[in-house]
Amino acid sequence: MRESPPEMTCGRGARDGAMAQEAAGSMSEETLSLWKREQARLKARVVDRDTEAWQRDPAFSGLRRVGGVDVSFVKGDSVRACASLVVLSYPELEVVYEESRMVSLTAPYVSGFLAFREVPFLLELVRQLQEKEPDLMPQVLLVDGNGVLHHRGFGMACHLGVLTDLPCIGVAKKLLQVDGLENNALHKEKIRLMRAGGDSFPLLGGSGTVLGMALKSHNRSTRPLYVSVGHKISLEAAVRLICCCCKSRIPEPVRKADFCSREHIRKALGHPGPPAPRSLKAQRPKACPRGDSGESAGGESPYPRVVPDRENLFSLPPLDVT
Repeated sequence: MRESPPEMTCGRGARDGAMAQEAAGSMSEETLSLWKREQARLKARVVDRDTEAWQRDPAFSGLRRVGGVDVSFVKGDSVRACASLVVLSYPELEVVYEESRMVSLTAPYVSGFLAFREVPFLLELVRQLQEKEPDLMPQVLLVDGNGVLHHRGFGMACHLGVLTDLPCIGVAKKLLQVDGLENNALHKEKIRLMRAGGDSFPLLGGSGTVLGMALKSHNRSTRPLYVSVGHKISLEAAVRLICCCCKSRIPEPVRKADFCSREHIRKALGHPGPPAPRSLKAQRPKACPRGDSGESAGGESPYPRVVPDRENLFSLPPLDVT
């Protein structure tokens, strides 16, 4: 994803570790217990199957708007942040709505409870859109985080999905090692065997539950995404949709939301703008069939694949390739 100047913002990974130890000591057992009970209460409302007709259509006919959300932080500041919501047209993936606002996060970061820190602000952005321009409401939300792939099976994508009553998909850049999942040699070997965009393998936990899918989202990507159900969509449909939303490693709704939040911080802090990027004329794939039996350049992959239209496969922009 496009990075802002280092003195301005930091991503979730950079600040999570720094704040986790501090927060662990400052949180009361009473608050943690309350959060766990709330997660359990809301988890009972999660729907992990397709609920909309477009989700069951091989070409997602009927899907017109896809949303993405992101929260970016001012570097060195664990309180000041920017929450962003973008809505893209589908299948064109052009921005039709965007809203960003500076927020102050008072809840500390605690591993496994990120939603209590960030979701209230994202929920407010969704509600604002519903009131201002209901015709632009997204039909599905992509969240930079996890869904049922979570310590208690209820990550940020589930939390936001249940509270908005929208289909939600968790899209994480790193493996959350829960229920026996490990980023070990075997896991890395499976990643190596994914040779083409659309290749994937299931994340089978020690409990016997498939918690998500590791997905090679783009031909030029060397690292997978970890896709999990958030709410009101099946894992199979979620993986197919993520493939269809990728011009690069990161799905466009998430990438655009990240850019908007960082750009808003830059303007809020009065920093000069970065150099304008060179024009990219590449187009996204026009269709996303369920699969393809053709071989990749490196031979047949042992994992299932969701392959975009081959006619446009190599016209994608060279962004976020790792």
